[in-house]
Formats: sequence, structure tokens, C-alpha cells
Amino acid sequence: MKGSSFSKINMIFVILCFFTNLRICLGDMNGIGEQPLSKIAIHKTILALHSSASITASPFLLGNKGEDTELVTVEVESPEPTNEDWVGVFSPANLNSSICTPDPGGIGWVETPYTCSAPIKYKYANHSNPNYKKTGKNTLKFQLINQRADFSFALFSGGLSNPRLVSISNFIAFANPKAPVYPRLAHGKSWNEKFVHQRQMTVTWTSGYDISEAVPFVEWGPKGGKQIQSAAGTLTFNRNSMCGEPARTVGWRDPGFIHTSFLKELWPNMKYTYRLGHFLSDGSYVWSKRYSFKASPYPGQNSLQRVIIFGDMGKAERDGSNEYADYQPGSLNTTDQLINDLDNFDIVFHIGDMPYANGYISQWDQFTAQVQQISSKVPYMIASGNHERDWPNSGSFYDTPDSGGECGVPAETMYYYPAENKAKFWYATDYGMFRFCIADSEHDWREGSEQYKFIEHCLATVDRKQQPWLIFAAHRPLGYSSNDWYAKEGSFQEPMGRESLQGLWQKYKVDIGFYGHVHNYERVCPIYQNQCVNNEKTHYSGTVNGTIHVVVGGGGSHLSDFTTAPPIWSIFRDRDYGFVKLTAFNHSYLLFEYKKSSDGKVYDSFTISRDYRDVLACVHDGCEKTTLAT
Repeated sequence: MKGSSFSKINMIFVILCFFTNLRICLGDMNGIGEQPLSKIAIHKTILALHSSASITASPFLLGNKGEDTELVTVEVESPEPTNEDWVGVFSPANLNSSICTPDPGGIGWVETPYTCSAPIKYKYANHSNPNYKKTGKNTLKFQLINQRADFSFALFSGGLSNPRLVSISNFIAFANPKAPVYPRLAHGKSWNEKFVHQRQMTVTWTSGYDISEAVPFVEWGPKGGKQIQSAAGTLTFNRNSMCGEPARTVGWRDPGFIHTSFLKELWPNMKYTYRLGHFLSDGSYVWSKRYSFKASPYPGQNSLQRVIIFGDMGKAERDGSNEYADYQPGSLNTTDQLINDLDNFDIVFHIGDMPYANGYISQWDQFTAQVQQISSKVPYMIASGNHERDWPNSGSFYDTPDSGGECGVPAETMYYYPAENKAKFWYATDYGMFRFCIADSEHDWREGSEQYKFIEHCLATVDRKQQPWLIFAAHRPLGYSSNDWYAKEGSFQEPMGRESLQGLWQKYKVDIGFYGHVHNYERVCPIYQNQCVNNEKTHYSGTVNGTIHVVVGGGGSHLSDFTTAPPIWSIFRDRDYGFVKLTAFNHSYLLFEYKKSSDGKVYDSFTISRDYRDVLACVHDGCEKTTLAT
């Protein structure tokens, strides 16, 4: 190679065996989906450096003004261009085989030395330029986020399945790769005797600072008022925490350090500002930009309260990277609609299947960056989905490989949620007039199980005169769905779902049950034991005779088909991307709206009006015991 030093050749050579050709099958059963990064078979890479090929990236230094994302220009030139050429983004840039154990997982590396890190993203070299095959030249744009390390770009020929390494770029980096980024708000533990009339808000973020380098904290206080500092705890996880490949092998990337601070003694509905801080050992400080949030209302408080609910959003790249599998085509539409409407809702519930990282750990950073404008301002509450948790012989209820070996670890670490045990992803949380009981469909929910006891306790302990709106949510449809595969099974639900839980929903008069997993929208009539108990479709009033079940899994991932013969209980179906908004105006009136992500307009809606006596009223299998004694 003309003009190259031995050290550069050696550095380039270790790029050869990054990935496996392992294809993780997505377990939604709604047509096969595939993690885009899993398509690359770099274990087959052949070193084919060409002296006339080049790839350069600019600017060299990113985030000069504290930005955590920046657009990078990559100039590509190949003397033998084909439409199969592609460019991968690698971080850390100096690919190093020292972190790898020999042939981890028995993948079958073609050459050594090698490195175990997958790319963060990729594009075909002819992206947006049909003349690339003729000219051999193109200019690509990559949107990079701060991920605690530097970056390099590599040009490959031979396609994704038989890659040949042609050239590698210069290194580029953010001014402070370790900076605190991507804040995620969430409710802390529920109101209790220790915090009477007070609510905790938690702030979680990611940085490159271990506690041996810097002390993490949050500076916060009432908007325009005195600011105080609250310490944060620090967690991380390592390769050995993963249950299988690719998370333990080619998909592994150091997640950095995850910090969580508990902001206590908040005044209900007061606006607060905050910023993330790290106190370094040399006495200096590193700060994030300043953010704001509004404290949650006191349980039962009568005020306007607005809730967003959806599932299965995934992540997508604004620069067009990775989007060759039609993997999560609606993700950015949903994200952007929520960002545009950020002043008109108060809390978000993302009920499972978040980034669909499927064992490619770098994608968790990409997801937290995508939703940070939302999660930094309102509580972003999550539930566990199959793509977060499921892995064979790992304790998940389903013995499938859907998490790509993550077995719940990144989700449980990257986000806070008020569960008693983070590995058991069920919890209760209150928001004013709402009580939310969030179940974990990836663990046993059947009668007699630990989770069943939790669900009943959550439903039974709400004071319905103060919190009339009782919501149940889980990732998989434990209620009703007319999705095609459920119809073929004849169950119209996740097997064993409502058989175990419908007695509780009826007994405690749950208003609405929400589910994801199925990538579409469907609303079911108020129902009990497969029978609609109310013929109305747009307005419900009076006694709570049955629960309304809603599938809202159209957050962004590839869409699911319905059965061609809809059941009588299916009121509204939409094979499109969207989300639900609940608006509680007071203790007696609730508005439900389904909005499409494409335009933010309402396509399905209904209202509920009732009094406390309607909740108390006796219904079938939902009556309190009485006596004839006087």
C-alpha cells in the first residue's frame, strides 16, 4: 500500500473479524424482521486495501459548543466501485483485539487478530448517488451522537455477506466524549408515609465518568428559585452480564456509566429546572445543558392530566443509515409527533420493545438520544418486551432468543422504573387521578404466581373515589387482539392471558387495558368473557361492566396484519403507526384519542363519564359480599 506505515496497516488489519453472520429472528411473529446490523458477515472479511481508494471524515472535532450530536461529512473514492460497496461507522475508532477472548462463542473468525465490536451504523456507498458506480466517488452524511469514544469509517466492497476491506478513514471525536448526555425522567417510588404530599422524580443519564474519576449529581430547583444539588448513584454492566450472542460477542459495546439521582420533596405541579453535573477529581465541574420538568400531581388531585401510551417504537436513523430492512419505518414519525406536541401531555408510557437492539448494545445509546427531547421533560415510563428480555434458559417466561442475548440487562440498567426488584419488571405508579398497573408479560402472570399477586394488590389498593381511572398495561396482548397469527391460533390473545387475569379486571373494574407486541392499533368493546357488555362505541357512562382493551403497538416497527374476518368485539382497527392519548378533565370525565404518527390527527376516540357510585355498583363477578343482617 503506497505511503502507508506498518502501524496503520496493523491497525486496519484488526478490523477483519468484527461480526458474525448470526441472524437473530425477531419474535413478534408478524413477519420476519431483522436487526440491520446482523446482516453484516464481517467474519468473512478479506483484507483488500487499495492504494487508490480513500475515505476521509470531517470535521475532526465534534461538539465544540457542547453539542451531543453532529453531522459528519464522509468523502468516499473507490477505483473499482460497485453497488454493493458500503461504509461502516466504528467506535472506538482504533479497533483493538486485546479486549476479545479467542473466538468468543465459537463464531468462527476467518482471520486473526480481530476485534469484537460491531459497527454502530452503515450506509451503501452509492447512497443518494446513482452515479457512484460510474465515478467511484460519493459524499455521505452521517449523524453521529456522543457515545464516549472516537469514530472511524471503513469502506468495504463485496456487499454485506462477503465484505472486502478497501480503506479506512482518519479518526474523529467529540470535544468531551465523556460528557453527561441523554437524561431520562421517571417516577420514583409511590407516595407513602415517608414522603407524605411529596413525590420523587428520578433523573437517569449516561456518561463516560466512573465514580473514581468524578462524582455525579443533579443541580435542580424551582424555576427561577434556589438550586440545590442531589447526589446520584452509578451503575454499569459488562459483557459477562449478557446471556448470549450477539450481546456477548459482536454486538457488545461498553455502555458507559449510568447515573440516577432521586429528586425528593417536590411540590405537586411545580415547574423545576435541572442540569447534570460531574465533580472531577481536579476540582473542576462538567455540566450538561439545563432542562426542565413539571412535578407530578398529588394522587387524586383534580387537574388536567394528559397521558401518552404506545409500544414497539424502535429507533431509526435520521441520516438514512441502516434503513435497508424496513425495520422500524415509523419510529421517527412517532418521535417527532410527540416532540412537536410536547407541551400538551404530561407523562409517557412506552410499553415494551424500545430500540430493538437485539444484542447490539450501541443501539441503546442511539435510542436514548432519539427520545431525549421527550424523556428530559416528562416522565418516560417503560415496560418490558420480548426484545428486551427473552432468552432461552434465562428465567423469561418465553424461551425465545428475541433479546439477542440481552436478557433484560440493558433495559433494567439504562432506565429507572419503580419496581421492587428491577429484574421483575412490574410496578405501580400514580399520576393524579390515574393509577397505572404495569405488568411484565415476559414473566409468569398466571394465578398463583408472584406477579399475579402483585397485579391484584395494585388493582385492589387504589382509592377509586380519588383515582377513578384505573389502567392496566403489558407488552403482549393479555386481553384481546384480532391479529392474524392470534386468529390462526384461535385464541385472539396471548395464550393463557385473559383466562388468568380477566377475573381481576372485572372484580376491580379496570377501565382500559393497553398492549403492544402486535404492530397495529385495535380497540375492543367493553368486554367480559368474550362478550361485549355495552353496545356504545363513542361514549360510555354509568356502571363499569367490562374492560376496554386496546392494542397500541404501532409505535414504529414493521406493521402487523389483521385477520380478514374481524370478531364482533373489534370496534376499530388500523394497520398504521400511531399512539394513544388519554385526557382526564376531572374525576368524572375521560377522553381517549388514537392519533396517527404521520399527521398527529385523531382517527378514533371515545369518552367515559361517570360518578363514584358507578364504580361501586355491583356487576357480574364484580360485587362486594353482603349480608342480610341489619
